Amino acid sequence: MALHIRQIVLAARDLRATVAQLQSVLGVNVCYHDPEVGKFGLENALMTIGHESGVQFLEVVSPIQDNTTAGRHLDRHGDSGYMLILQTDDLARDRARLNKLGVRIVWESTHSDISAVHLHPKDIGAAIVSIDQPIPPESWRWAGPDWQRHVLKTGAQRVTSTTIAAQDPVAMSQRYATVLGTNTPVVASDTSRIDIQHGVLNFVAAQSDVLAGFGIKIPNVQEAISAACKQGLPVVGNTVTICGTRFELSS
Repeated sequence: MALHIRQIVLAARDLRATVAQLQSVLGVNVCYHDPEVGKFGLENALMTIGHESGVQFLEVVSPIQDNTTAGRHLDRHGDSGYMLILQTDDLARDRARLNKLGVRIVWESTHSDISAVHLHPKDIGAAIVSIDQPIPPESWRWAGPDWQRHVLKTGAQRVTSTTIAAQDPVAMSQRYATVLGTNTPVVASDTSRIDIQHGVLNFVAAQSDVLAGFGIKIPNVQEAISAACKQGLPVVGNTVTICGTRFELSS
């Protein structure tokens, strides 16, 4: 099966400040503000990552109303990773598996050019996970009608990994593998990983279950670190924390 990271989503109290930090450090460009998220009581900004042959997306969402799912997430975790969107090559097959497992779907959408299902966080763990199938595969309705013109030749080039923090990382990885239909996790001590197409899902021990970080390839790591330091963002080695989320930078 072909399953890969297509979009990562952060939840933030201050949308504009967070987007400005991401732009400064990662060199990304805003391609779209989706008015449709208003029905969830949110505002957002989407940014492109990568080249024309394999574009991914980084989204930030922020509540503009009380009692939203994202708002409750922020109350529990503060600014942090919120959602992971994986692209599949066969959503019908995935739906059949989810139905057999009894995994709840909290939202779904079907269009001529894309179909998607959001999985209940309690049925997979740590975050809202969405499985999407765009047609054609390189398209992405959620990023607006003209995202292609915002793709840059510089800046962040690829999301290579996702780090999921869990009280029991091995059990969490096994649950992800079962729900997503991937290969068996590779376990090492109290960490675990699932290899997917062009990327990795890493599971590490923590006091709470949360989407903790991402690995991102970038043209110039030192420039990004320097930009982060100028803004007073936490930096440890080549890892920068933005929106409560660790971005491990590599070139």
